[in-house]
Amino acid sequence: MDVARVSRDAYAEAFRRVTGRPLVALPQLAGASDSEIFFESLALNESVAGAGQPEDGDLLGRYSAELAAAFDARAHLLPEQGRILPGARAALAATSRLPGVIQTVLTGTIRQNAACKLHAFGLDGYLDVGIGGFGSDVYPKGTLILRSLAMAAEKYGVRLAPGGSAYVGDSVRDVAAAKVAGVRCIGVATGRSTLSELRDAGADTVFVDLSDTARVVAAISP
Repeated sequence: MDVARVSRDAYAEAFRRVTGRPLVALPQLAGASDSEIFFESLALNESVAGAGQPEDGDLLGRYSAELAAAFDARAHLLPEQGRILPGARAALAATSRLPGVIQTVLTGTIRQNAACKLHAFGLDGYLDVGIGGFGSDVYPKGTLILRSLAMAAEKYGVRLAPGGSAYVGDSVRDVAAAKVAGVRCIGVATGRSTLSELRDAGADTVFVDLSDTARVVAAISP
């Protein structure tokens, strides 16, 4: 989904509340976690914790809390200012009907805001958010994929091999994470990464978008 406008406004408010300074420059967002965005924003905007302020760990905790509050206050704007990207709802619905398939989300967004986005567009019913990976977790994406597989296996009492799993992402960083975890990667050029960039990074299959439901389901099917 594309909720960039709402996200940018929430980033700016949370950043100002934690640092006391305006967010003038925003770093590259593609494939980055909310924690990475925050610390890169600190560097870009030359904002550092001053005397008496918490150390980085506490600063990130404060920022995450402010970001969740700022995003929640704008949740009503998501359907108006955001949109579901082509084919996403149909792909999730179709894949959810495949036997033995477990779907979750792995995103750089913090857990509260990811759940808020999914709920706003009615997508949360297709996903088990409880076994997902989020920007509020202190692991790189490749590790988050493996962690999600382990949580799913424990919760559902099944054996899940990385090779039988697929990760859908829209950036070359997503492709790299999939390779680290040993899962298949479906690259979708709806972000800043192009088809050729996703293919060159090692994506197993690439799509312009998810609008061809049958082809998407075929690529995801184990």
